[in-house]
Amino acid sequence: MGRGRKTLGRPWAMGALVALAAGVGLGLYWFQPWKLWQDRTVQEALPGAAAPAAPPAGAPSASPSPAPRPRTVAAGALISHEHDTSGSVKLVRLPDGSHVVRLEDLDTSNGPDLRVWLTDAPVKEGRAGWRVFDDGAYVSLGKLKGNKGSQNYAVPADVDLSRYTSVSIWCDRFDVSFGAAPLTRS
Repeated sequence: MGRGRKTLGRPWAMGALVALAAGVGLGLYWFQPWKLWQDRTVQEALPGAAAPAAPPAGAPSASPSPAPRPRTVAAGALISHEHDTSGSVKLVRLPDGSHVVRLEDLDTSNGPDLRVWLTDAPVKEGRAGWRVFDDGAYVSLGKLKGNKGSQNYAVPADVDLSRYTSVSIWCDRFDVSFGAAPLTRS
């Protein structure tokens, strides 16, 4: 008599397993925990900082005027927010008149969807500073190239630099700052 009856437990168990697998997959995609153990080091030279070329052998030794050099117009030290972060930030005017934000000796955690933001928010210590950078004006300068090293981020020509007072390493996925630096004008 009991041979013809199917139990309802098996379809529910299979559905629960599929839902669990999908949940784990989505969680891994969203949080990307493996990035906590993966470092990416990027070492870029400052654009326009190349040494002037020596005159060719036999050329008259006239004293040419020095070539224009990059000039730091603002700078600051990174402080930690959501993750331990250290290094310095410089806003640099290049010889061609363009600007870059330069991160030097950056050391922070890796994470999903990290960006470099130029912002108008004040830099606050501790948890008070974690979520302030998307409250006002900001310009995303692109994805963080590496969580360690020195790197450059071009500032779009139409950005009014007088409006921005800080730089944040921003996790766009979780809307939180990993670290930030105030920009003090030179």
